[in-house]
Amino acid sequence: MTRLVWFRNDLRLADNPALHAAAASGEPLLLLYILDEQAGAASRWWLHHSLTALAGGIAARGGALTLRRGDAVEIITGLARAHGLGAVHCARAYEPHWRETDRALDAALRPLGCGLHRHHSTALFPPERILSKAGRPFSVFTPFAKACREAGVPAPALPAPARLDGARAESEALAEWRLLPSAPDWAGGLRAAWTPGEAGAWARLRAFLAGPVDDYAAARDAPGRPGTSRLSPHAHFGEISPWALWHRARTAGDGQGVRVFLKELLWREFSLNLLWHHPDLRTRPIRAEFAAFPWVEAPAALAAWRRGRTGIPIVDAGMRELWQTGWMHNRARMICASYLVQHLLIPWQAGEAWFWDTLCDADWAANGASWQWVAGCGADAAPYFRVFNPVLQGRKFDPDGAYVRRFVPELARLPDAYLHAPWEAPEAALEAAGLRLGRDYPPPLVTPEAGRRAALAAYAGLGRGAGADTLASRAGPAHL
Repeated sequence: MTRLVWFRNDLRLADNPALHAAAASGEPLLLLYILDEQAGAASRWWLHHSLTALAGGIAARGGALTLRRGDAVEIITGLARAHGLGAVHCARAYEPHWRETDRALDAALRPLGCGLHRHHSTALFPPERILSKAGRPFSVFTPFAKACREAGVPAPALPAPARLDGARAESEALAEWRLLPSAPDWAGGLRAAWTPGEAGAWARLRAFLAGPVDDYAAARDAPGRPGTSRLSPHAHFGEISPWALWHRARTAGDGQGVRVFLKELLWREFSLNLLWHHPDLRTRPIRAEFAAFPWVEAPAALAAWRRGRTGIPIVDAGMRELWQTGWMHNRARMICASYLVQHLLIPWQAGEAWFWDTLCDADWAANGASWQWVAGCGADAAPYFRVFNPVLQGRKFDPDGAYVRRFVPELARLPDAYLHAPWEAPEAALEAAGLRLGRDYPPPLVTPEAGRRAALAAYAGLGRGAGADTLASRAGPAHL
């Protein structure tokens, strides 16, 4: 009997438990991908190229990738009837819409004599495995990370099947899905920055472990330096397995950079666990009291934030990097998110939605968990809230202004002393830089001091105390 392999966020041939189990049966394989209609624009660009790479790898092994668009239950049950499927293999999914689909698909396949086999594939551990000693989900990262380390990360090394020839089914053309932008073509910066696909993921990992990992602990906080792994889009699409990331990093030694990188992998794991136990993570605060938070509706300010025109250079640099490359440095993500929700008091869900549409690594778990962390309404060990001061953040983590000057070139001639707060520059400095505030660059939507006062008042209204960490250099959810 034919076995169907349904690819989701596991777009790889090596270390793929679903594919390995199906191929090991010795039965003919039917290989399928169904379009996830909920993907954002930047993710759709990445998906097009990742599927192209996956299809090429399958074709080199004698097989073909079937592409379909529509209701997954209808598509797969139709294939089960047409091809006499004996089993369907897929990776376990944590997104709520796929979990609902899996339940419906399992029920629909049973009368057809076809089993649904979901394989652990996209996380280090099954989410129900890592629980407190009381048998409850963790809501604090540090004990969660300790429990993961004590459990021991498994080290499967499943080779890519040598042959993938088998059953064929009618397939839609990838070009018909129109995942790539047409006019205007905004993806030039993405093409220059990324190589989607399994080979690209491994090349990125090898390059990272060959050098940058040694300085990762410090360099990952400096947006003007190439100090991060930039593996998060590859990890999201499953072009490389989480176990490969973990164990290959460990072979690079036991330096501080490796230890911090492993910690970031556990933050990713923590986010997946939060999503498993809070399926509405992207829309509803984990902390119930935040349902009453006094958010404001400010369409003009939200539009300025999206365009990188807030008047706060480090924020604008981050937002422009996002638009140009489909990615944003982790430190900049926290600063930009904090400015939106704490200085402008715009709902975090609005920021999450923009990141969802513009990030190549947009992920249900990481996106929702990280925005809730910044807003103070999610899982967090700290009993206080924090208000990032974007000027202090810029001066600390971009001291020479390399990041701001790259993405906000109209400020390039300002001296370092005024680069992160141009409204503080004397007229002579502005004139020497050829800069007129309000014409060449906007004044701040709200200054750090005014934003902090507004945030303190809003949080005090929830009875959360008066303390604040204005530098906020303490670690939190991060991206690789």
